[in-house]
Amino acid sequence: MTTTKQSERARVRRVAGSSMIGTTIEWYDYYIFGTAAVLVINDQFFPDLSPAAGTLASLATFSVAFIARPFGGIIFGHFGDKVSRKTILVWSLMLMGVSTFLVGFLPNYAAIGIWAPILLVALRFLQGLAVGGEWGGAVLMALEHAPQNKRAFYASWTQSGVPAALVLSSTIFLFMQMMDEPAFHSWGWRVPFWISAALIVVGLFIRLRITESPEFLKMKADKREVRIPLFELLRTAWWPLLLGIFTLASPNIIFYISSVYLLSYGPDHAGLSRDAVFVVLIVASSLAVFTIPLVAVIADRVGKKKIMLTGAVMVALFIFPVFWLVDTGQPLGALVAMILALPIAHATAYAVVASFIPELFQPEVRFTGSSLAYQIGGIVTSAPAPVIAASLIQNTGSSMSIALYVSIAALVGFVAIALSRKHQEPTPQVSTEPAVGGSVGR
Repeated sequence: MTTTKQSERARVRRVAGSSMIGTTIEWYDYYIFGTAAVLVINDQFFPDLSPAAGTLASLATFSVAFIARPFGGIIFGHFGDKVSRKTILVWSLMLMGVSTFLVGFLPNYAAIGIWAPILLVALRFLQGLAVGGEWGGAVLMALEHAPQNKRAFYASWTQSGVPAALVLSSTIFLFMQMMDEPAFHSWGWRVPFWISAALIVVGLFIRLRITESPEFLKMKADKREVRIPLFELLRTAWWPLLLGIFTLASPNIIFYISSVYLLSYGPDHAGLSRDAVFVVLIVASSLAVFTIPLVAVIADRVGKKKIMLTGAVMVALFIFPVFWLVDTGQPLGALVAMILALPIAHATAYAVVASFIPELFQPEVRFTGSSLAYQIGGIVTSAPAPVIAASLIQNTGSSMSIALYVSIAALVGFVAIALSRKHQEPTPQVSTEPAVGGSVGR
């Protein structure tokens, strides 16, 4: 019995670990594009625009992936609910790896003209498709292998992959920026994209060794799969889908303001060097890798909903001191700001998302429902955040307008979380008809 339990724990940890590593690799690929969008894409692919317009154009290119993500959720979700959770994870990782690797070889505008931004947008769209299938599959593999009393904890390993990816991408770009500027703008910015090829090989090796989700196998054995999961989802679970989308407002917006927009805001408006912004992001994100599972452990004890509501309130309140501290222009102030934003507020709001959203849906449509909620939530909340922030600072000149925007969005998320309910599996009917021999059927 003890050996069996130990073997089961080892299997769950292996699956959760593979989900975290795979997610780290996929989001690394995703984030290096965001970093490049702020640093070089405007110069390389939109040189005819003014600096401000070029930054907006590159951030808009960054946002293209968010449009693709729901389509990835639908496509990968369909096969993830009908064919295999595991297989879909392998294919999403391969698609992300190929599209990211090719970005590193794209000729710039000076070489091929308008085809340069067109090809860039196309590859970014493929990245979005890939990550649209990644998150749902990774969290379900961890969640559906986990014991009931530790589902938030094991699912949170997938969430820890997000700050881990930010650490990895920021560290690599920090080292690349140490090159002289002409070399960095010529070829140095491409190196992080080339590195993704090696990471994808590692990710594939790990993912090919894990076992299929037991809940998925049980669903298949019971013949409960539906013909078209998307149609079934829209017919029976449109309300959980809608609420799931808006539960992401608080974690998503503060994360993208902190990890993408502040790369330009810090140097341009607060007097911070870009290296200093990278360093504080690396430190804060490193802490978040550990605070996310810590928050999830607490959630398994006190309840996921309570933790998510607390996180939304923290985001709404903490965003104001975050900008006050960044506006001091001091690296120490920026560090405290990023610790408040990422390993504290964002971690509290985000840690339980991986178990909270999937449990809104029945297993037959869980991959599709989780993926669509998360990816449409990305379009509604994450994608416009850097662009809205840049527009607000341009029109008001005050960072408090950005803080107010984040705070209002977090309160919208609070309402959605408060209205959400966990899906309850139907209770098997107990027969009360007398059985053969006069006994009561059980």
